[in-house]
Amino acid sequence: MKKILKIITILLVAVAITACGSKGKANKTSDTAESTKAAKGDVIIKIGHVEPESRSTHKALLNFKKNVEEKSKGKIGIEIYPNGSLGGDVQMTESVAMGTLQSTLPSTSVLTTYSEEFGILDMPYLFKNSESAFAALDGEVGEYFNKKLEEQGIHCLGYAYNGPRSTTTNSGPIEKPEDLKGVKMRVMESPIFIDFYKTLGANPTPMSFTELYTGLQQGTVEAQENPPSLTFANKFYEVQKYQTIDEHVHNFLPFLINKNVYDSLDKDMQELLENEAKVFVAEQRKIELEDNVKAIKDLETEGKLTTNVFSDDQKLEFRKALQPMYDKYQKQFGEELFNLCEKYNK
Repeated sequence: MKKILKIITILLVAVAITACGSKGKANKTSDTAESTKAAKGDVIIKIGHVEPESRSTHKALLNFKKNVEEKSKGKIGIEIYPNGSLGGDVQMTESVAMGTLQSTLPSTSVLTTYSEEFGILDMPYLFKNSESAFAALDGEVGEYFNKKLEEQGIHCLGYAYNGPRSTTTNSGPIEKPEDLKGVKMRVMESPIFIDFYKTLGANPTPMSFTELYTGLQQGTVEAQENPPSLTFANKFYEVQKYQTIDEHVHNFLPFLINKNVYDSLDKDMQELLENEAKVFVAEQRKIELEDNVKAIKDLETEGKLTTNVFSDDQKLEFRKALQPMYDKYQKQFGEELFNLCEKYNK
């Protein structure tokens, strides 16, 4: 119980740090209608994303739209398209690069097509906590990736947060690397996630998210990893017994806009977008952290999952066990980039 209170306290501190902007609750149907209706403005920016209206990204985007439209005084209109209504992450990112869509917020794994170095952000235990991850993506690590995107005709306005990934299992709690040996772990179809669990002796099984509940129910897989908010929302607790708050990966959603669209704006409108994007990122992260604090509690109380929370020492133990994997990917991504990320853990 003390560990749970500790992790909740840490997350609440992060919430306080990132607190910015206002947070309103709106009816789902009215939110969709309001955000997707034809906007008015000299320049119309359509933003597509795959998240539902209930998630932090869409909630914060509604305020971004309101603020930009009001402060630009009719120069910029914003239309928001949630639920993947304009396509999946890959399709929408390609559309932004080509200029047929103005803006989107994909997962960083999608961006490995444009710069393979984005894969480093999926490395387990790369950052010791969300504060370190935020500092890195708001600092030199984010600047590094922004330059890579500029070369591909894409401008990045900031990095929204898609939550800390943690683990649920049926076979027992995860407390040390050996506990994962032989565990049938559902993973995304990502070489890094597959290598992650293979290195620890688990049996990684690539499976689409839509098949995951059934896979757990039927025993095709016995464990999975996702942000607690997604684990709770998708009721995985109905087919799982244990949750381990290990926060092995901190996921981000880059806020992308087509570079030609961005460059076509007056300097004052570019500055407005940059400033309001910072407000959006801070608000979105705050909501996402709050959602995960609540989900950890709900998974234990409503979901009846036996819960354990990793200490810093446990995270370090897993990081050391993954050194062979780090050696492999340092050759691929470069030692300099790893050192740049590590700088934010000190």
